[in-house]
Amino acid sequence: MEQKATIFNIQKYNLYDGPGVRTLIFFQGCPLRCKWCANPEGLERRPRLMFKSASCVNCAACVVACPQGIHKLDAQGQHDIDWQWSNTCTGCCKCVEACMQGALSIVGEQKTIAELMDIIREDQAFYDMSGGGVTLGGGEVLMQPGAAAALLAACKREGINTAIETCGFAKREKLMQVAQYVDLFLFDLKHLDSKRHAELTGVPNERILENLETLLQNLYPVKIRMPLLKDINDSKEEIEAVVQFLRPYKAFENFKGIDLLPYHKLGVNKYQQLGKNYQIEGDPSLTDADLDRIEGWIRQYDLPVAVIRH
Repeated sequence: MEQKATIFNIQKYNLYDGPGVRTLIFFQGCPLRCKWCANPEGLERRPRLMFKSASCVNCAACVVACPQGIHKLDAQGQHDIDWQWSNTCTGCCKCVEACMQGALSIVGEQKTIAELMDIIREDQAFYDMSGGGVTLGGGEVLMQPGAAAALLAACKREGINTAIETCGFAKREKLMQVAQYVDLFLFDLKHLDSKRHAELTGVPNERILENLETLLQNLYPVKIRMPLLKDINDSKEEIEAVVQFLRPYKAFENFKGIDLLPYHKLGVNKYQQLGKNYQIEGDPSLTDADLDRIEGWIRQYDLPVAVIRH
């Protein structure tokens, strides 16, 4: 039986997640629950129903079509979803097909490695021209190590550059299963204090830091990515902790520097569509002056660093 991956999005012509022009494939499922997550539809490894209430005309076509009884009309005749019951969604898409307003969508589908490679090959010319390739993201790609390794190996057989985005929270054997086929790791560092990391993401960071050291010490190419939120992980003390952790690897050729990723609100509307509450209060965005200051702190130690502004 051919290996399959559970995917919730494929983004072509990506310029931010690895060198050159890339195809970014989003693997479903993640062990973290970051309060600011921009892809909440990718957290769980099952189909997820998304509902745009502003597009709904309360026609009840989805109520009739859904075999699971997830959709209903309330006493006022308004479309309603019991989000707890929506966990029974099988991803059959019958409600989506019935909705003429485009108010409903299902994210998460299984694709074979062959199907994914067909999509990847469509842009081979762009990879060759720009030095680009394929990046696997998520969610968390290490939640599906077998499928990820199979897809990466297929890319390598065809000479396609590979990268993965990872939070690093996985058993070491899963990491190494994938590592042999990866040209570049884009490795997240969210907070160096383990207790605070657990408060922000739901898991401590010891395993993450151990996996990062394993990659660096075994000469796998690694670029650090630091998602930054004001008054959450942007203090000089936190930045100093990251710098001191990375300084022993400063001269390593496989250490490819640090990317600073400023907070953005691009995923906020998805929470309402999923029946979830967004957990970040206020606006923790950093100004250009904030980012310049943080970049300056890191440059004092001669570590390569760049701000990635989407």
